[in-house]
Amino acid sequence: MEISVKNQSIRETVGAALPEGALSMKDPTQLGPLVLAYIGDTVFDLYIRTELIASTDLTAHGLHMAAAKRVCASAQAEAYRRIESALTEEELAVYRRGRNGHMGTIPRNASIGDYRSATGLEAVIGWLYLKGCDERMNELMRMILS
Repeated sequence: MEISVKNQSIRETVGAALPEGALSMKDPTQLGPLVLAYIGDTVFDLYIRTELIASTDLTAHGLHMAAAKRVCASAQAEAYRRIESALTEEELAVYRRGRNGHMGTIPRNASIGDYRSATGLEAVIGWLYLKGCDERMNELMRMILS
C-alpha cells in the first residue's frame, strides 16, 4: 500500500508544504536514533490511519480506537517480529540503534522490551522515509499490515 493523496505520494504531499530541499537537508545516517524514531512514529501512524480509512467504515472515534490498538508499543513490537527476517543488515543496524537509544520515560502500559522494540521499528521507518526509500518502506509496511 502506498499512501497517496490525489495521486501524490506522501513525500510529494509533505514536500510541497516544506521549504525547497527540506527533506534532503540532513543525512539520515547522521541523525540520532530517537530523532529517526520521532519521524518514523508519525509515518507509521499515517500508514495505519490511511489503511483503516481504506478498509473500514468506522466513525472518527472508532478509527481513533482502532489506530491506537495498532500503534501502541506491543503492536509495534509484534510488527517488528513480522518483518525482522526481511530486514537488511543496514536496517537491522538502524533498528538496534533505535532499540538501544537512551529513552527518558517509558509509558506505564508498555513493557520495556516492547517499548524498545517499537522504538527500533520506528527508527527504521523514519530512516527509510528520510532516505527516500519509499518502495522499501511500502514493502515493509505491506508485510506489517498483512
